Amino acid sequence: MSQTASSFMQQKSDAGVARVDMKFEVSLVPVLDVDRAKEFYTRLGWRLDDDIANGNDFRVVQFTPRGSGSSISFGKGVTAAAPGSFRGGLIVSDIEAAHKELVARGINASEVFHGSPFFPAGRISGPDLERQSYRSYISFEDPDGNAWIVQEVTNRAPGRIDPATTTFASANDLASAMRRAAAAHGEHEKRDGQRDANWPSWYAAYIAAEQAGTELPK
Repeated sequence: MSQTASSFMQQKSDAGVARVDMKFEVSLVPVLDVDRAKEFYTRLGWRLDDDIANGNDFRVVQFTPRGSGSSISFGKGVTAAAPGSFRGGLIVSDIEAAHKELVARGINASEVFHGSPFFPAGRISGPDLERQSYRSYISFEDPDGNAWIVQEVTNRAPGRIDPATTTFASANDLASAMRRAAAAHGEHEKRDGQRDANWPSWYAAYIAAEQAGTELPK
């Protein structure tokens, strides 16, 4: 079947079916020692949502990273995957602040780096030189060797976020966005050579565009 015919059939099928949002909710993290993993993720500062046991053969513990809409679960009788085989990604708005917090919490995190997030040989010390979104990272592992990559995202790639919806997971994220808007607005006023009395609207437009990955105001 040609691509055109396939696309037509898909559109025809979609037209007769109600669309249902599917939101990513939870990842299963394989661990060997449940209590040890629970202590680690508690130390990370993640919220403990549940710890449910049913006899000696089943236990599930759920944590949610601060500001996240998705969670992780681990335990006994939860997954047959090998402990240490999980790979996960986290995003932050300030990679250097995130590194300081991880270290303060006693987490053995890597230095901030850019280059390859997946292969240590391709990592370059320090954040991205131009501090471009998606280009700076930290890595760390839990006691079982499950690996996490932390990525700095300040300006979303186009199409990733609904341009009509702007949300922030925490006051810190909102404050960081406002600081970036303030710096950009200062350059805007320099170019115009006058004070912009309508700066709240300019800030709002800048922050919304940054999240949606659309063209930033000048």
